[in-house]
Amino acid sequence: MSRIGKKPVIIPQGVKVEQKGLCVEVSGPLGSLQLKCHPQIKIKIDSAAGQVLVENDNLEVRQNRQMHGTTRALIANMVIGVSKGYEKKLMIYGTGYNVKEQGGKLILQIGFCNPVEKPIPKGVKVNIETAATKGDEVPAKFTLLGADKKVLGQFAADIRKVKPPEPYKGKGIRYADEHVKRKVGKAFATGTV
Repeated sequence: MSRIGKKPVIIPQGVKVEQKGLCVEVSGPLGSLQLKCHPQIKIKIDSAAGQVLVENDNLEVRQNRQMHGTTRALIANMVIGVSKGYEKKLMIYGTGYNVKEQGGKLILQIGFCNPVEKPIPKGVKVNIETAATKGDEVPAKFTLLGADKKVLGQFAADIRKVKPPEPYKGKGIRYADEHVKRKVGKAFATGTV
């Protein structure tokens, strides 16, 4: 049996968890999220104790064992998302690169002939701290905020994929906590042939 699946999900103050058939709906101060559960996994909501239990009766089937822990983790992520929220910090390195938000789109000017426009998904908020880079040392910084961990992570990955950091000067888009492995450039050999 899954060790993660057996742990109860604690419901904090101000968060409401409801079950409608196979669907679990979690609502809180930052919004509302839904999850369609696997038919073999049973969800028990204990309002008095303030917790959600995920149960799996059929342990012989491998997929049921896998979905036990996964379902519990997804419900826990939804509870954290609607109560505290998630954030992803990104930085852009490179001279003349900048970022701005306009008309529901994130516009990135990162060395291509045209700016790259990424539509901001519903439920994701963009907070730009530094709009433009200053040389190669001071990056442009922005933060993505949202309740849905999956949507937020996918949007951050799509942004980073536009121009991942290159290994020589480190130019490009990276996560704030990401370490870029740097390479040494070409060394010119001196001496006789």
